[in-house]
Amino acid sequence: MAEKRDYYEVLGVKKDASADEIKKAYRRVTKENHPDLHPGDKAAEERFKEANEAYEVLSDDEKRKKYDQFGHAAFDPNAGFGGGGFGGFSGGFGDFSDLFSSFGDIFGFGGGGGQTRNPNAPRRGDNIRTQLNISFEEAAFGCEKELNIPRIEPCTDCKGTGCAPGTTPEVCPDCGGSGQVRTTQRTPFGMAQTMSACPKCHGSGKIIHQPCKTCRGMGSVRRAKKMTVKVPAGIDDGQTISRQGAGNAGANGGPAGDLLITVIVRPHAIFERDGTSILMEQDISFAQAALGAEVEVPTLDGKVKLTIPEGTQPGAVFRLKGKGVPYLRGSGRGDQFVSVNVRIPKNMNSTQKEALRHYAETMGEEHSKGSGIFGKKKR
Repeated sequence: MAEKRDYYEVLGVKKDASADEIKKAYRRVTKENHPDLHPGDKAAEERFKEANEAYEVLSDDEKRKKYDQFGHAAFDPNAGFGGGGFGGFSGGFGDFSDLFSSFGDIFGFGGGGGQTRNPNAPRRGDNIRTQLNISFEEAAFGCEKELNIPRIEPCTDCKGTGCAPGTTPEVCPDCGGSGQVRTTQRTPFGMAQTMSACPKCHGSGKIIHQPCKTCRGMGSVRRAKKMTVKVPAGIDDGQTISRQGAGNAGANGGPAGDLLITVIVRPHAIFERDGTSILMEQDISFAQAALGAEVEVPTLDGKVKLTIPEGTQPGAVFRLKGKGVPYLRGSGRGDQFVSVNVRIPKNMNSTQKEALRHYAETMGEEHSKGSGIFGKKKR
């Protein structure tokens, strides 16, 4: 198997390239090697796939950091780095500290006005944030994607209690279940009282004598959960899909957090998007612009006929109604706008040149009689 090229080399950018530079480079490479423009060219097809793979990594901040640190090994499951985002519990889902709330939240510290927080009160789980890379067409028409999300779930063996089956926790005798103890100390200004975490139960308010072997007394475990996410038609780059209750499990019976999926839309080789409008450029010949023609132009729905009227000027824009992106909310679609570029012929043969000279003479225009810039001019 051939060794993979460096992703920055694939896109032709420097390692400190900005996100915008990477996006522009990806668009350039894919446009140059798009299968629609090079039918049957296996080399171009491979370069196109290679560019897609490189962009998927370099357009994602977390994946890019991993790649910069470990190279291709960061995404090799046999390399020990957790290529899919499981190694070190990273990749947009938070590190292992996600398994716990902040120290003060767990043990109930910091209560104002002498109030203490119940360490066993229900607490909502943390949100999970991740990214989803989709194609231009998938964003336009919608799709369903299966994600493998590592998240915190209640332990099924102990039902979230943290105790081995058949056992129950003991209320801490030192703090009475509050998780805090009051300490009185003599200071130069008199006696002072402070509240601190109970050393016996470590602020939990309970003591587990026989911890659950599956979760080791935590009451929750981290598992990979397969989820099918429905991407709505018309979604745009950078927008977020929310799955309520699909985040990390809450504590003590509290509700789960949400799953927040930020959509990254890969640039298209031909089309650009502006809201619900699609923009593209179409090359036509000088003769087609002057005499008029009917040309085929690509759309999201396939190729359609576009009538070029006689005397069309370079940069003229034509509108294809209803060929844009579907509205994200509501029915209907935007439009597609086609800007024409008039190609100036190169390497004409003698017959073509003579015909063009004849045209210039009938128009009373000056032109070069011979070839090159030193040819004589005539009217």
